[in-house]
Amino acid sequence: MIAKTWNVSFETQRKGQRVITTVKKAKPLPEGRIPRISRLMALAHHLERLVVTGVVKDYAELARLGNVSRARITQIMNLLLLAPDIQEEILFLPKTVEGHDPIKLKHLQPVALEMDWGKQRERWHQICLFPIVDFAPGDSHV
Repeated sequence: MIAKTWNVSFETQRKGQRVITTVKKAKPLPEGRIPRISRLMALAHHLERLVVTGVVKDYAELARLGNVSRARITQIMNLLLLAPDIQEEILFLPKTVEGHDPIKLKHLQPVALEMDWGKQRERWHQICLFPIVDFAPGDSHV
């Protein structure tokens, strides 16, 4: 059984006519959106599972099915090279309320290619402390 909540109000119109007005009470949506890098991290884990379980043959097949380049699949899958604690932090980044996401895939590519997890953590903390701001051509830098 699904319970629904309704607000019902009774109003009197001209000459004593009664009108029932119902308003469905909806749950408020959470503010902001999940950062793209968090969604890409979750996608990397999902795609890896598809390969491991044999649903798809390899990354090249993923690229064909996803209509993206093999290079793009490699960029996404490189997120799995990050230390597990960094991956967890990425998955649980706070929602972006306005503007661009502060951490982008291109910022994490050099971190992921660092094989030493200790050095990865140092670079990750640098990115978290001092997010890289990308300016579009023509934007004011002041």
